Amino acid sequence: MLSEKVLKLFRVDNRKKFKLTDHKPGWNQAPEIEELGKDAVKERALEVLAQNLEDLSAAQEVLAADGRYSVLIVLQAMDAAGKDGTIKHVMSGVNPQGCQVFSFKKPSSEDLAHNFLWRYMKSLPERGRIGIFNRSYYEDVLVTKVHPELLPRGVTGGKKPGGKFWAKRYEDINAFERHLTRNGTVVLKFFLNVSKDEQKARFMERLDRPEKHWKFSTSDLAERGHWDEYMKAYQDAIAATSTKWAPWYVVPADYKWISRAVVADVATTAIRGLDCKYPDVTPEHYALLEEARKKLGEE
Repeated sequence: MLSEKVLKLFRVDNRKKFKLTDHKPGWNQAPEIEELGKDAVKERALEVLAQNLEDLSAAQEVLAADGRYSVLIVLQAMDAAGKDGTIKHVMSGVNPQGCQVFSFKKPSSEDLAHNFLWRYMKSLPERGRIGIFNRSYYEDVLVTKVHPELLPRGVTGGKKPGGKFWAKRYEDINAFERHLTRNGTVVLKFFLNVSKDEQKARFMERLDRPEKHWKFSTSDLAERGHWDEYMKAYQDAIAATSTKWAPWYVVPADYKWISRAVVADVATTAIRGLDCKYPDVTPEHYALLEEARKKLGEE
């Protein structure tokens, strides 16, 4: 498991002023980590990931058996930051019956006819399960902030939204997440922090490898042109919505072995921190088990 000191490098403290530029996208997160060297850090990260995959599988089994809690993992990032790969690797050992993944694309006309949280509410994990949002309701304070023309006219009255509009949306998100945590859902939020240079390299790889052509969209390139605007939008959103009950983790994503290890560790630690346990067997049920054992033994 990662130490609390290491996790503090990634967890956003809501009591301090948050600046995205204070968080590095690479492997050298602190002087003491840099002293170890890249190879040693990578080896340790892979060890942590391997151990957490095993522990997460066991923790998820108890979560399902207990049936009192659910876990919502929110993944946000720029294109090519590794959201899909993180889901694939971190959840590789989890029972598929206990995990559900939703990837939110462009909202439908029905979605737009409701409040901005509506379509996400429908996809929340039930008790005993892990739910993963590949992009989430945060898109409605990120993409729409960079492209306010995408907001329904009925929401803005045809006017460009100002600071008060976004402040109210942050307030709605905080209240929504507070409601979830009060009702047994653990909310874990990760921003996979990829650098602009690394995004370019991954885009080039997609263009150079035929089997990855399907993953490239011209819209990805268009959004890259708004990089600075997105970084500002992420900074504002994270600063306004990293709370005690649902903190943000800004995870370095230039090296996938780091981001996967951190997400796996935080998720495993959170689930194991719940007071989950296997249900107690009543005396009546135990008697039925013994009767079943006897009948099977007599066959």
